[in-house]
Amino acid sequence: MHVSYAATLVATALWFPLSGFADWPQYRGPDGDGKTSESVADRPWSGNAPETLWKIETPLGFSSFSVAGGRATTLISRDGREVCMTVDADTGEGLWSVTLGESDYGHDGGNAGASGNRGGDGPRSTPAIDDRHVYVYDSHLVLSCFDATDGDLVWRRDVIEEFDGENIKWLNATSPVIDGETIYVAGGGAGKSFLAFRRDTGDLVWQGGDESITHASPRVAKVDGRKQVVYFVQSGLVGVDAANGDEIWRTPFPFSVSTAASPVTSGNLVYCSAGYGVGAGLFRLGTGRAGEVGEPDEVWFKPNELMNHWSTPIIHDGYLYGIFEFKKYGRAPLQCVNLKSGEIVWREEGFGPGNCTLAGDKLVVLSDAGELAIVEATPDEYRELARADLLDGKCWSTPAVSDGRVYIRSTEEGGCFRIATD
Repeated sequence: MHVSYAATLVATALWFPLSGFADWPQYRGPDGDGKTSESVADRPWSGNAPETLWKIETPLGFSSFSVAGGRATTLISRDGREVCMTVDADTGEGLWSVTLGESDYGHDGGNAGASGNRGGDGPRSTPAIDDRHVYVYDSHLVLSCFDATDGDLVWRRDVIEEFDGENIKWLNATSPVIDGETIYVAGGGAGKSFLAFRRDTGDLVWQGGDESITHASPRVAKVDGRKQVVYFVQSGLVGVDAANGDEIWRTPFPFSVSTAASPVTSGNLVYCSAGYGVGAGLFRLGTGRAGEVGEPDEVWFKPNELMNHWSTPIIHDGYLYGIFEFKKYGRAPLQCVNLKSGEIVWREEGFGPGNCTLAGDKLVVLSDAGELAIVEATPDEYRELARADLLDGKCWSTPAVSDGRVYIRSTEEGGCFRIATD
């Protein structure tokens, strides 16, 4: 089924909770931190590879899968346009698809190989999904809510038209972030850079800020009991009150060409990283009077080091785990980094700029060439438990772990694979 943006807007009054044990309902998981409470066994599969439950074509795109309510959804590119496709999470059978805007990202892409890593291979935003709706923030800053059953349009907000938005080089790559009844995005004009909408109706909750966005998605975090949204914009990091959009804190951080890895948080610590010679830094948020959060202190900054490019790392037990380095296709290492010092504890070469997630105490790592590895999340040493070559094409997306399965995709194909759980 194909639905155009001209479809009639329909408001729904029901709200369904986002979280669930078996769900991976948005970019970087239930809580947006790249983690799931599910655990992976020391022997995650028997033989040379996990059981393949299904494979489908996913032409072009670095959008990841989101999984909830028995459905899996991602964005692809077809006939020069972005497409939101939703399939049965158990079988991969297509349920519906919606054609969105044009998919022209400003330069040629191509597939694997040194000459084919210029990007431009399709949409990079990841939809959010629940039992009732699928939420898409496309490359042209249009936020749409679709009925999860049939793809009918429920509501739509065009940030460029309605909020004086301005797109950036290579177009929007940020994903919508949902927390409770609110959905957060960025990209509006002066006084409207940061936007919060009701997830059921699309009504504006608040707007604020005068910033130029990057390709980094926002992060919802709680610091000293106060929930805030952390935006990684061209001027640096900005934290705003999740309830009303009031600015709480900000700190400058260098920008060059593109910032694509999202900020990550642990308690009152915020880590961020950017490529193109920028580097990485850690900041500590302090508490001021009357519950206000004071200006952050820089714990450390490493220029032109620890660059994650777009591969947002995970924080686990005081350590960062993720894929570091810049444009080292097929070579970039998976690393363990001491969060509070920024020192590299161990590194394993050969993953390229893929991505990893955390299931219990195991890393689920997808290389840029389509290899899936299960690695212990321990600072002791690199301990690989299993590895299998599962996909053709370029894999710059993030693995989604749901109900004992991993959902992964490339610029050519996507699949669902069973990984045994404890």
